[in-house]
Amino acid sequence: MGTHLTRTGVALTMAGGAVAGAAYGARGLLARQAAQARRAIGKPLGQQPPDADRHWKKSYGDPVDLLVVGDSIAAGLGAEKAKHTLGGRLARGIARHERRSVRLRTAAVVGSESSMLAGQLASLPASYAPDVAVVVVGGNDVTHRVPVADSVRHLVDAVDALRARGAGVVVGTCPDLGALRPVPQPLRSLGSRASRQLAEAQRVAALEHGAHVVSLAHVVGPFFITNPDEMFSLDRLHPSAHGYKRTAKAMLPSVLTALGVVQDLPFGHHAPAADGSG
Repeated sequence: MGTHLTRTGVALTMAGGAVAGAAYGARGLLARQAAQARRAIGKPLGQQPPDADRHWKKSYGDPVDLLVVGDSIAAGLGAEKAKHTLGGRLARGIARHERRSVRLRTAAVVGSESSMLAGQLASLPASYAPDVAVVVVGGNDVTHRVPVADSVRHLVDAVDALRARGAGVVVGTCPDLGALRPVPQPLRSLGSRASRQLAEAQRVAALEHGAHVVSLAHVVGPFFITNPDEMFSLDRLHPSAHGYKRTAKAMLPSVLTALGVVQDLPFGHHAPAADGSG
C-alpha cells in the first residue's frame, strides 16, 4: 500500500545462511522482480493526489486543526476526490463526531521516506500549532532498504517536533506490503516480513515518545488482502476511495483519543503510558 518500489534490502537478509552462489542468485532474482514492480507503480495515478486542504464543515465553528504528514497514503494518492483522501476522511469523521469544524493541512508528499518528515515539518509556519497530527510513513523505507533504526530515529524526531508544537500525535504504522499483489514472490513475502518488523519498531518507539499508535497491518490489512478489488485503486497499489474510508475509520478512534474526547480504544490501537495504556 502506498509505496514506490525500487529495490529491496530484504534480499540481503535472506542470503545470510546460504552459500555465496545461492545468495548471489537470490539477490539477482529479487533485483529483477523489484525492477518489474517499480515499472508498474505510480504511473496510472501520477504523483499528485487531490488537494483536500480546506476548512471542512466550517458552519460548525470551534475549529480543530488537523495536520497529516508522511507518504503517499497520508497524501491521499489513489483517491479521485478531496473528500476521499485520508485527510479528508479524517476531517469529516472528526467533524461528524464532535460537531466541530476541521481545518485540514496536508504536508505529506508522495514517495516520502521517514527521513523526509523533517522537511515536511520545516515547510510549516513556525507559529502553526495543530491540535492533532497524523503520521503515516514506512513503506518507502522498506522498499528503499533504509535500516530500521534510521527509519525509527527520523519518526521519533518528527513525533517530538510535533508534540513540541502542542499537537497530539497519531502514528499509523507501516502497512503490510504483503498485500501488494502486483509484486511477485518471493519479493512480496520478504517485503511483508520487513514491513511488519518496521511497524513493530515504529509502534514501540512512537509510544515511548508519547504518540498514539494505530497498527495498520492489524486494523485494515486484512481488508486489503481479502478484498483487493474494492480496497485498491486502479494501480492495485494505493488505496481506493473505499480503502481510504476503511483506513480513516480505523484510525479515527486514536485521533479522537489524541484530541482527548475518546477513552476506549479498539484492537490494534495503542495509547502512550501517560494516557493509561500501551
